[in-house]
Amino acid sequence: MTVVQALLAFVAAATLLTVTPGVDTAMVLRSAAGGGARPAALAALGISIGCLVWGALVSLGLGALLAASGVVYTVVKWVGAAYLAWLGVKLLWKPREGFDPALGAAGGASPWRSLRQGFLTNILNPKIGVFYITFLPQFVPAGADVAAFSMLLAFVHVLIGLLWFAVLIAATAPVGRWLRQPQVTRALDRVVGGVFLAFGARLALSK
Repeated sequence: MTVVQALLAFVAAATLLTVTPGVDTAMVLRSAAGGGARPAALAALGISIGCLVWGALVSLGLGALLAASGVVYTVVKWVGAAYLAWLGVKLLWKPREGFDPALGAAGGASPWRSLRQGFLTNILNPKIGVFYITFLPQFVPAGADVAAFSMLLAFVHVLIGLLWFAVLIAATAPVGRWLRQPQVTRALDRVVGGVFLAFGARLALSK
């Protein structure tokens, strides 16, 4: 493949993978529905930073350690599963009673919490690292610098993700007032909490 062919093929494949619903999509939608564009954008930014960190680790060769060492993978996997479970239980046990846009987040908490949650959810998922180390090399053309081109592909993946998150946030905005009603906010938190628990269990059971 030429460089252009490799990039076009990667964009097509990465776009399909990006729009497939997952925990990242659930987090951005929940942030957009309950808090508006700013917390959702910060959650998307946190997720993107996590992807770039994984891309850098894989490009530097550290991702090979994750793929080769069962102990390292297991430790990161269980930490990530526990974090998702903690988020899920918290949402199920104590869902928000509503959202005041003037406060930036429920209960007066800083919306920057969304960035931290997005980043931790992504960086504590070792499947992202394994995905990058197995997926990215397939799109590195012959003769290209593997590390540099892999990092370029990671940037492309992040850009695609940010565009997709922007679409999700824009689609949620028109119904934001309805979504911020207390009963809807509670129901949404419980649904997303269940999703987080399901993904945490899936991650914990993965091999």
